[in-house]
Amino acid sequence: MYIVFSSILAFCIGLIIFPFLIRWIKQSNLMDLPGGRKIHKAAIPSMGGIGILIAFALIIVLDIAHIPIGKYQYLLVSMAVLFLIGFLDDWKELSALQKLIGQLLAFTLVVVLGEVRLVSFYGLLGIGELPLWLSYGLSIFLFVGLTNAYNLIDGLDGLAGTLGLISCSFLGAWFLATKHMSEGVICLVMAGSLLSFLVYNWYPAKIFMGDTGSLPIGFFVTVFLLIFVQYNGILPDYSFYKFQAPITAGLIMLVICCYDTLRVFVRRLKKGKSPFAPDKSHVHHFLIRMGYRHDQVALFLGGIKCGLIILVLFLKDVQEIFLLPGVVLLVVAMGSMLNALTLRRVREKVKNAPRVLAKSPYTVQKIQKEYNKVGDNPSLEIGK
Repeated sequence: MYIVFSSILAFCIGLIIFPFLIRWIKQSNLMDLPGGRKIHKAAIPSMGGIGILIAFALIIVLDIAHIPIGKYQYLLVSMAVLFLIGFLDDWKELSALQKLIGQLLAFTLVVVLGEVRLVSFYGLLGIGELPLWLSYGLSIFLFVGLTNAYNLIDGLDGLAGTLGLISCSFLGAWFLATKHMSEGVICLVMAGSLLSFLVYNWYPAKIFMGDTGSLPIGFFVTVFLLIFVQYNGILPDYSFYKFQAPITAGLIMLVICCYDTLRVFVRRLKKGKSPFAPDKSHVHHFLIRMGYRHDQVALFLGGIKCGLIILVLFLKDVQEIFLLPGVVLLVVAMGSMLNALTLRRVREKVKNAPRVLAKSPYTVQKIQKEYNKVGDNPSLEIGK
């Protein structure tokens, strides 16, 4: 009973906190201004992560959820470090190097002292238990990649919160089903906190998550993803809850974020740009250009993630060597289909543009610019 109570209480605390937080951010003028690659049209309060983490921390620190804090002290300290990095970045914008140094400190702490790491490949490529040095290095690399992938997906009302909510809910349910009560409660408390945030972040958003939230929450999901892989590995083969492809099942928790980040990096490199150069080529930007609203995009991508989770559940007895490449190919195929649909939609917009506007060089340049954002920029003919 305390499990449900803890999650609901986190949700209620968040509902109470956010109106005060929004008011304080407006008074402090810590607003996220429109312009550049940002797609919102008005100044919106950022730093919504403050409310999420306050609701979460109150439940955990006050022992309402009956969690042994000592067992998770490194997780909590690392989340605090990432929260501070995100807060400073939202406030005065840190350099990429400053953020990376702070992140490496937090990740090393939880990997080396907290022992949250990838300990085995579980038979993938014939590899079992990893040497300690490789386990440390690979785990820190995963933390850097997955945490920042979640951070990059936070560009749309309700999107990051929805994806985080799905991950925390699934992981919480799995931990409870396998009798890992502490981990299950922690995940569901975070789910309750995220749900309260979504009430105010749903389109049209009254507050954004900001790096203050996306960094510690992306880290949180990665931590419990790796714990899920570890605990799954020690389950007996006859267990109903055991995944024969635990790495694939774990990565599904951040599959949308991973695909989007890799896809954007590849596109930028192909164009001769830095993979870290900001632009509007993320998956959610494409869907917005197709005419969908923020809430529709969040539900669409959340639905895809739920569908992939259900697929992996049905295929839980398939070995890693088969399921991992299969899921990768499926995700790439769906992404390619989305690219093709977006390109066709933009072509239709150009084709249906009023003929009289074709006489305006400014209008031609504007349409050409929009078109170039999407595809490989084939020739554009106006008025034919």
